This record gives sequence, structure tokens and C-alpha cells, in this order.
Amino acid sequence: MDISVEPILYEQKSVFIQMLELYNYDFSEFSNDDINEYGYFGYEHIDDYWNEEGRHPFFIRVNGKLAGLVLVRSCCEHNSLPNPHNIAEFFVMKKYRQKGVGKIAAMKIFDKFHGGWEISQWINNLPAQNFWSKVIAEYTNGKYDTFTATKANETGFTFDNSL
Repeated sequence: MDISVEPILYEQKSVFIQMLELYNYDFSEFSNDDINEYGYFGYEHIDDYWNEEGRHPFFIRVNGKLAGLVLVRSCCEHNSLPNPHNIAEFFVMKKYRQKGVGKIAAMKIFDKFHGGWEISQWINNLPAQNFWSKVIAEYTNGKYDTFTATKANETGFTFDNSL
């Protein structure tokens, strides 16, 4: 299985929007969000990924087929880290879950961006917490920290993969 992460080009914006709708539908189990009157969840930062420095959108592909997305930001929301990065959104389509696709995609993203990493999940999203704890433990050989951001209702992990 060939798993790749590739930058999302502006010309692929309509595919990006559709993939975000799938992600938001899937995530609504935890967010409790509803669709709007036009039948969409929406995502307020779509254009920011091409207009703001420090935002990096990627598609995940398996054997050339679209399988998910990863949105990386060069900042941290809850911690002070050197050369910071965080996963803003991470989505693997159900067809590709439990096959190592997410793990490999996450590790490829970590390898692309060196520095401090903050990965947070909502406290009620136990599958994400389980996934990230395994991936980060393996990627860092157990050299990571955890945090809880009570006001944001989030928990997460930090680590540094600076060279």
C-alpha cells in the first residue's frame, strides 16, 4: 500500500471543501454540529490555507486515491513550544482506517515539519485520543508530554522533533 501526503493546490479547493464536508459529517458525532440551511457544515478557515502564512493543507492518498486530509498550522493553542506546529484537522476516510494509513500519514507530516508539536483532541473524542497516543508514543519513542486544556475541553500531546 502506497501512502502519501501531498500539498493541496488552490486549484483543488473544491475537492478540499468536499473532503472537509465528509470530515465534518464524521466529526459531528463529537462536535454535535448541525448542517446549515444549504445542507453544509462549512469550514470558516478554507481560504486561510492559501492566504495566511503558517497554514499547510495536505491530502492523504492511498495508491493514488484520495483517502483523507491533514491541516497543519505553525502555532500552538495551549502550549509555548519552539518552532511550533499543530494538527488543526486530521481525517482518514472510514474505508482506510485501522490499516495504518493514519499512522503513516501522521509520521510523514511530522517528518516534514521539525520543531515543537501540539496535537489536541476533544475530551469526548476517545478514538482520536487512542489513535494519537499510539502514534505519538511510537514516533517519539515515548518522549512526549500530555496536557489538558479544561476551558477548551481538550486534551493532548506535545513533543519536539527538532534536529
